[in-house]
Amino acid sequence: MSEEPPTGAKESPPAPRAVRREVWKKGGRLLSVLLALNVLLLAGTLISGGAFNKVAVYDTDVFALLTTMMLLAVLWILFYLLRTVRCPDTDAVPHRDAHAGPIWLRGGLVLFGICTLVMDVFKTGYYSSSFECQSAIKILYPLTQAVFVIVQTYFLCVSAKDCVHTHLDLTRCGLMFTLTTNLAIWMAAVVDESVHQAHSLSSSHGNTSHTRRVLDVERAGSPVGEVCSCNTAVCQIFQQGYFYLYPFNIEYSLFASTMLYVMWKNVGRLLTSSAHGHSHTPSLLSLFRETFFAGPILGLMLFVVGLAVFIIYEVQVSGERGRAQQALVIYYSFNIVCLGLMTLVSLSGSVIYRFDRRAMDHHKNPTRSLDVALLVGAALGQYAISYYSIVAAVAGTPRELLAGLSLAHALLVIAQHTFQNIFIVESLHRTPPGAEPHGTPPKEPCHGLTFASPDTLHTLPACPPAPRLVGPSPAGPQGAVSVISAPRGHWRCRCLKDISLFLLLCNIILWIMPAFGARPHFSNTVEVDFYGYSLWAAVVNTCLPFGIFYRMHAVSSLLEVYILS
Repeated sequence: MSEEPPTGAKESPPAPRAVRREVWKKGGRLLSVLLALNVLLLAGTLISGGAFNKVAVYDTDVFALLTTMMLLAVLWILFYLLRTVRCPDTDAVPHRDAHAGPIWLRGGLVLFGICTLVMDVFKTGYYSSSFECQSAIKILYPLTQAVFVIVQTYFLCVSAKDCVHTHLDLTRCGLMFTLTTNLAIWMAAVVDESVHQAHSLSSSHGNTSHTRRVLDVERAGSPVGEVCSCNTAVCQIFQQGYFYLYPFNIEYSLFASTMLYVMWKNVGRLLTSSAHGHSHTPSLLSLFRETFFAGPILGLMLFVVGLAVFIIYEVQVSGERGRAQQALVIYYSFNIVCLGLMTLVSLSGSVIYRFDRRAMDHHKNPTRSLDVALLVGAALGQYAISYYSIVAAVAGTPRELLAGLSLAHALLVIAQHTFQNIFIVESLHRTPPGAEPHGTPPKEPCHGLTFASPDTLHTLPACPPAPRLVGPSPAGPQGAVSVISAPRGHWRCRCLKDISLFLLLCNIILWIMPAFGARPHFSNTVEVDFYGYSLWAAVVNTCLPFGIFYRMHAVSSLLEVYILS
C-alpha cells in the first residue's frame, strides 16, 4: 500500500514527453509529404508534357528523370536493409504490424513484378533493335527498372510489417520518395498506354479527325525529330509484347505504393498487445471446404464467358460496321448481366450481415483505412465516366440500341460499385470468427462438452466462437459445467465465402477487359458524337486508369474478406 503513491508519481511525468514526440512525428510526416508532392509534381509535369508533340519535352527527358529516381530509391532501400534495421545502438524494429503486407498482397506483388521483368526484357529488345536511332537512356531505363523491381520486391516482402523506431525522418522521406517513384512510373505507363490505344483506334477506324487528334498527342521521340521504324518481325513482337504487359506493370506500381504507404504510417508506431491483430492464414483445404461451391462455380462460368466475349470483341470491333456493332452489343450485354448479378450478390451479403452478431473491430489499422480510402477514391473514376455516359444517352439523339445499352450499363456500374463497396467495407470491419474477446456469449449453440472445473475454460485455446457456461451437470462431478461451442462452417459464413469468391472472380474478368485493350467508350459513338472526341478522350483517359485499379484492389480486398469470413 505504501508503494502506490511513489509509483503514481513516477508514471505522471512521461505525458509531456509523449506529447512532444507526437508533435515531432507529425513534423516528420509533413516533411516527407512535402518532399513527395514536389517530386511528384515535377514528374507529372515532364510526363504530361512529353506526351504532346507541341511541347518541347521529349520522352528521353522523362526516361532520364525516372531512371534517376529509381536509382536513388534503390540506394535508400539498400541503406534501409543494411543499416537502418540493423542499427546496433537501438531496437530498430521493436514491433511488426500483423495487418500489413498480408501473404496474398505480397504474392500479387511478386506475380506482377515477374510480369514487369518480362516487360522490361521486351522493352530492352525493342529499343536495342533500333539502337542506331535511339538514345542510350531508352535502353538504360528498362534495365534500371528491372533492378528497381527486384530490389523493391525483396524489400517489401521482408519489411512490409516493420514498425521502424530509428532514423525516423530519413525513413519517412525514403518511403515517401520510393512511393512517389512508383506513382511516377504508373503515370508514365498510363500515358504511354493511352497514346498506344489512341493509335490503335485511329488505325482501325481510319477516322481522319481521330487521326489528327492522335497525332497531336503522339509522344515526341527525340530532340531532332528522328523517327525510328520498326519493320522487322522481331521488333514488332517486342513492341506488341511490352504493350500487352503494361497492365501488370501498372498494377505492380500501385501495389507497391499501397504497401509503402502502410510502412510510412507505421514508422515510429507503438503497438499494444491487443493491436497486433489476429492471424488469418488458415490452410487451403479449410478455405474451400467451408463453402457451398455455388459462388466459385458461377464465378468461373462468368469468367470463362467473359474471356470468350472479350476475344470476340477484340476480333470484331475493328471490322466492318455491322460486325463492330454486333461486338458492342455482345460486350454490353455480358457486362450488364455480370454487373446486375454482382449488385444482387453484394446486396445479399449486406443482408446477411444484418443477422451476423460478430463484434466490430475498432482497433487502429492503417492497412484497413487505406483499403477503404482506395476503394472509395478509385470508384470515383467509374462514377465520372458513368455519369457522362448517362447524360449523353439521355440527352443525345437519335435513340438507338447502343444508347440504351450504354445507359443501362452506366446505371449498373454506379449501383454495383456502391453496393460492393458497402459490402467490402462492412466485411473488413468485422472481427473474424474466434476473435471475440473473452466473455462474449456464443451465437449458435451446437453441442456440449463437460468440464469438471470452470477454471478449465480459461486454459482453452481460442475457437470460433468462444465457449459459454451452461450450468452444473447433475450426472457429473460436483461443480462440473457444460460448454457449448458453435459449429465450424456455419451457413452464414459459407454464404459470405461464396459471395466473396463470386465477386472476386467477376472483378478479375472486369479488370482483364479494359486492362488489355477493350475500349467500348470510343467504339460506341454515342458519347463521342455528343461530347466531341477531345473532351471524351480526356475524361476516359483520366478516369479509366482509376477504374482499372479499382477492380484489382477490390480483388485484393475480397480475398481478405473471404479469409476473414
